[in-house]
Amino acid sequence: MPAEVDRVTETRAPRVLIIDDHTLFRSGLEELLERRGIDVVATAGDGEEGCALAEKLAPDVILLDVRMPGMGGLTVLERLKEADVQTPVLMLTTSTEDRDLIAAVRAGAQGYLLKDLEPDELIESLGKITAGECVIAPEMTGVLARVVQGDEPITSSDTRFAELTPREMEILCHLAEGQSNKVIARELGISNGTVKLHVRAILRKLQVRSRVEAAVLAVEEGIGPRKRD
Repeated sequence: MPAEVDRVTETRAPRVLIIDDHTLFRSGLEELLERRGIDVVATAGDGEEGCALAEKLAPDVILLDVRMPGMGGLTVLERLKEADVQTPVLMLTTSTEDRDLIAAVRAGAQGYLLKDLEPDELIESLGKITAGECVIAPEMTGVLARVVQGDEPITSSDTRFAELTPREMEILCHLAEGQSNKVIARELGISNGTVKLHVRAILRKLQVRSRVEAAVLAVEEGIGPRKRD
């Protein structure tokens, strides 16, 4: 009698494309996901093939390595954006370099996880990604806060920031510190739902797809945390 297969959710499991140059890891990951009831629509050993498969198959999630020979993961992200591929991309890598995380999110990645994570964490993260959330490895969540040094004034040469209301700019500063919606709501004395509405408006006005990407954009534009008493 076969063992019962674990599902990510009660709804249809996500269709996943794996792009990774390490054959053993790629094969092992494919087997792991399929045993959990996840449909691995294809795997690719290089960026060129991965981009072609992403456009052809339109998967629900792309699992992408950062460091690959030839076309690396960051270049793949740029190619997918140029091709208007809307599939969320989850970086799965061994790189703990701050610059790789920031570059990946800036290029449109919706998540960044390390390859030494537990299988259950990966399955849970896939569910979050398909639900529109962003996921960052716990070891890397402090990156944005570390990038922001001191109490920098709120200034920017990017005209998109001029469209933000004072409250949206305030929330963006909190995003740049890596704070969650619950923490922001508590600090500002507003509801979690109100924070969500403001974050959506920020993403729309800044023309980005994730809160982490908005935070990175803010950091790069010199928008730092406000001074606290």
